[in-house]
Amino acid sequence: MSDVIVTERLTKHYGTRCVVNGLNLRVQSGGVYGLLGRNGAGKSTTIRMLLGMAHPTYGRAEVLGHDVANLPPAVRGRIAYLAEGHPLFGWMTVGQAIRFIRAFHADRWNQNLLDQVLEHFELPLGKKIRRLSNGQRAHVALALAIAPDPDLLILDDPTLGLDTVARREFLVSLIHVIQREGRTILFSSHILSDVERMADRIGILVDGVLRVDCPTEHFKETVRKVVLQFAGGPPVFPGCEGLVNVAVDGRRMELLIVDFGPVHQEIIESLSPLSWDVLDLNLEDAFIEYTRGSRPPLFASAQSAPGNGVTASREEGRWHEG
Repeated sequence: MSDVIVTERLTKHYGTRCVVNGLNLRVQSGGVYGLLGRNGAGKSTTIRMLLGMAHPTYGRAEVLGHDVANLPPAVRGRIAYLAEGHPLFGWMTVGQAIRFIRAFHADRWNQNLLDQVLEHFELPLGKKIRRLSNGQRAHVALALAIAPDPDLLILDDPTLGLDTVARREFLVSLIHVIQREGRTILFSSHILSDVERMADRIGILVDGVLRVDCPTEHFKETVRKVVLQFAGGPPVFPGCEGLVNVAVDGRRMELLIVDFGPVHQEIIESLSPLSWDVLDLNLEDAFIEYTRGSRPPLFASAQSAPGNGVTASREEGRWHEG
């Protein structure tokens, strides 16, 4: 299976700030890749570099076998992009927007696919785009993106601002798009339930660095939260392989561990806790725990004051899986 997106040490600085740092990414043809990260992690900057809208400080990127610095017009025509907020010309009617976009894609225009989307969502051709609901604008944007029958669809937070019903309808449409043979989707989203439902593989950016690159199910299955209770203040937890984060609140210690196993169990038991439990996490909880860092709880008790010697290292919890 070929790679539709390939980056090598892709890096972007804005002044002295490194927004994307040494990104090595591969997205295979026909896959759905969810690019995750907290605000400011570098997701949108990465997408803009892949589209040639921002130039890397160094490193390189290829899309559909071509360097993004010199994408031929014919290759650009095989890429569709949905920006956050679905920006469209509000003064146009839906019909005018369709004719405008079709003029740029006459050789690849799939009118039948467009008609299916328009009919399914009952989108009024004569209505001004500025008078559409958020959900209707999202569906118009999706219809315009997929009508040229792109090989690669890139979406930047496509369901942001949509209500629950509109989001579900949008995702159903995306599933239909995915089922068309050979299409590849890269999308970022803050709504982890969307990613969990759609993506077969995820990447997680933390401060511009790709810390996770693995199948979605693998991430959910390997990240575990371990909760320990002690009679007094918890001891210092020793570093170990797979340890992502340690948080202490009073007599309670929480660990985030990748690939929890007998070695971790032995270390935990050596600390003589009163009790300890291993918790399964869904994608949203695993993502939150993985990216929150070693920040203590907002309403921590007196026993969890700074200086207890607990440290955290996301680097130890970094992994890439094929």
